Amino acid sequence: MEQTEREIVQQQLEELHQVVGRPGGIPDGRVVSYYPPSMAARADVFGIAATDVDGTQWQVGDADVRFPLHSISKVFTYGLALEDNGREEVMLRVGVEPSGDPFNSISFDEVNNRPFNPMINAGALVAVNLVHGSTKEEKVERLLTRLRIYAGNPDLTVDEDILAEQLVSNDRNVSLSYLMRSLGMLHGNIEDNLYVYLAACSVCVSSVELSTMAATIARGGANPFTGVPALPRTYTRDVLSVMSMCGMYDAAGQWHYDVGIPAKSSVSGAILAVIPDAIGVGVHSPGLDRHGNSARGVAVCRALSDRFGLHVFADPSESRLGRIVRPGRRDDATEMYPSGDGWLPEGL
Repeated sequence: MEQTEREIVQQQLEELHQVVGRPGGIPDGRVVSYYPPSMAARADVFGIAATDVDGTQWQVGDADVRFPLHSISKVFTYGLALEDNGREEVMLRVGVEPSGDPFNSISFDEVNNRPFNPMINAGALVAVNLVHGSTKEEKVERLLTRLRIYAGNPDLTVDEDILAEQLVSNDRNVSLSYLMRSLGMLHGNIEDNLYVYLAACSVCVSSVELSTMAATIARGGANPFTGVPALPRTYTRDVLSVMSMCGMYDAAGQWHYDVGIPAKSSVSGAILAVIPDAIGVGVHSPGLDRHGNSARGVAVCRALSDRFGLHVFADPSESRLGRIVRPGRRDDATEMYPSGDGWLPEGL
C-alpha cells in the first residue's frame, strides 16, 4: 500500500476516534464491572486498530490496552470445531440461525434438538464440546495455539485471574450445560467443558492484535504478517456467514441490515469486524449499549459502513477508507468525508 494511502487511512481513523470519543459524541454505555472487575475503572478506554490483508496496520487511541476476548472467542472455537469435524457434523450439533434472544438465554432449536448458533453461549458450549482433545488441558492448548496464529503473538495465554473470576460466577452456564446434556446436545464432563469454554474467553488481546485476528479471517484464514494458516479457507466462509447473521447478540439482524459488516462483540467492550479480502478491524471501549455491544464500537462500525462504504453489499466504488480497499478499485474515488460535527450517521 502506498505511503499516501496509509496516511489517509490513519487520518480518517484519527478523526473517527476523535468524533466518537469526544464528550457527548455518543450516549455513555454501561460498563459491566464483573467481567473483569477492573473494567469499571476503565470506562474511558477507547482504541481502534485496523489491519489490511497486505499487512499494513493502523492504530489510534488506546489500541495497546489488553482485554479478555470473552464472547469473541466463540468465533475461533467455532472455526476449530469445523476443522476438527467438518461442516455436516457440526451442523448436526449446532445450527446457524439467529436466535433473536440474549446471548445467555436458555432456548434451543427444538425441531433439530440443538442450539440455534455458535455465537450464543449454548452453541459455543457445544462448539467447545466438538473441539478434539483427550483432556481439558489439551483442548485449551489447541485453542491457544490457534489464537496465537490468528494474532501473530506466540505469547498469548489464559489470564488465570479472569478465569478464576468467571469460574465462580458461572451458575447460568452450569445450569445450561446440564440441561443440554439431559437433552442429548452436550456430551461428557460438564465441568471440563466449561473450563475450556471459559479459558478461551479469558485470553487477553489488544485492539491491534484483534484487528490482526480479523484480518486473518479476511485473508481466508492466513495471518497477513506471517502467512501461517489459522483456519482452512473452506471454513472462513462458514465463520463469516455466522458472524454476519449471529455475531452481535440480539441486535444481529438489524446489524446485518444496517451495518453489513461481519462482526462479533463481547461484554469486555470489544468488537472484531471483518471486511472480506480487505481489512480486519478491532475496537475496544468498555461502555455497552442495551444489547451488550460496545457503544463506541458500534458507532465506529456504523461509520465504516455508512460513511466509508464498507457494507459488504455496497458497490466497491463506494469505499472511502483510504482510496479503495476492496476489489474493483476505481482510482477517482479518493474523496475523504469531512470530519467534525454532523458527519456521523444519525442515531449514534
